[in-house]
Amino acid sequence: MAEYITIESQALTRAIAAIVSAGGSSGGEAQQVAESLVGANLTGHDSHGVGMIPRYVESLLEGGLLVDRQPSVKMDSGVLLALDGERGYGQTIGKAAMAMGIARARQHGACIMTLANAHHLGRIGQWAEQATAEGLVSLHFVNVMTRPSVAPFGGSDARFGTNPCCIGVPLDGQPPMILDFATSAVAQGKMRVAHNKGEKVPPGRLIDDKGQPTDDPRYVVIPPWGALLPFGEHKGSGLAVVCELLGGALTGGGTWHTPHDGSRRVYNGMLTILIDPSRAGGGGESFTSESLAFVESLRQSPPSPGVDKVRIAGEPERETRAKRLAEGIPVDGTTWEEILVAGEKVGVARASTARAAGLA
Repeated sequence: MAEYITIESQALTRAIAAIVSAGGSSGGEAQQVAESLVGANLTGHDSHGVGMIPRYVESLLEGGLLVDRQPSVKMDSGVLLALDGERGYGQTIGKAAMAMGIARARQHGACIMTLANAHHLGRIGQWAEQATAEGLVSLHFVNVMTRPSVAPFGGSDARFGTNPCCIGVPLDGQPPMILDFATSAVAQGKMRVAHNKGEKVPPGRLIDDKGQPTDDPRYVVIPPWGALLPFGEHKGSGLAVVCELLGGALTGGGTWHTPHDGSRRVYNGMLTILIDPSRAGGGGESFTSESLAFVESLRQSPPSPGVDKVRIAGEPERETRAKRLAEGIPVDGTTWEEILVAGEKVGVARASTARAAGLA
């Protein structure tokens, strides 16, 4: 099999939607999940893209992932909204939950929303994009309930997940700033991608099962288990703990502090804060003028050697999206084989998946 194959985005969406549909999801959910995953690949976040399908299928077959669920309301006081994801596809749950929060922020000027027990929410930047498209500022703190993969600062084994943090800020007349990052030195899914490609990773990202530095991503993909390190030493570790407490304890989804049972499910809790900038601080005009003036001042900084220009968060993803929409999405051979096998597990022949993807 070729090291890489390149698949047109709409064809890849059809192939993934067919697998999700075969797992029992309605056509609408299957399309939504596929579009979300392919959207992550389009932005260059292959760690949260179609390579997650094998994990989803395993979780589905175990009973950890449930199809066609909607978030349930556990508490509603207007500005404060507490939701439960009912173990449904995060791509479905996340979009519906954000729509509810956005409506509240429009009504009240702000919304504090907790979401517990959603299956993997995917690329959190997608939810910030949903909010900024409506002119809202959004902040997201997320925990990850599955086998721990990240060591705390000063520790030598994994104690929590990659616990992402995301902030979206709308910019009048321009694409938004979308800051979306794992609190680990690198996303866990990127280690799966590197492992599938047979690549090593730069130093300072990983430790092995003895707590020693390593450049081999296998230690967070297959046993014996090592761990990712947090970014920025104590700073990233501290932010990861904040995400665990706010995304897990505060939402009611729980925190990670027990031995892993070997299951393949991935649950997320997410605290989301939505703010209508037209009803905060100096009002909409002040926010618009000050944010644009500041961003423009950043872009006027002379680029450092080897850099073509200064970018704000979200711009690299938009550039990658444009490139991959035009040229197709690269998928390594190992990941594609895993997707074919996942399809077979729910009754989709590999030939059918290949045809849907335009490869046969």
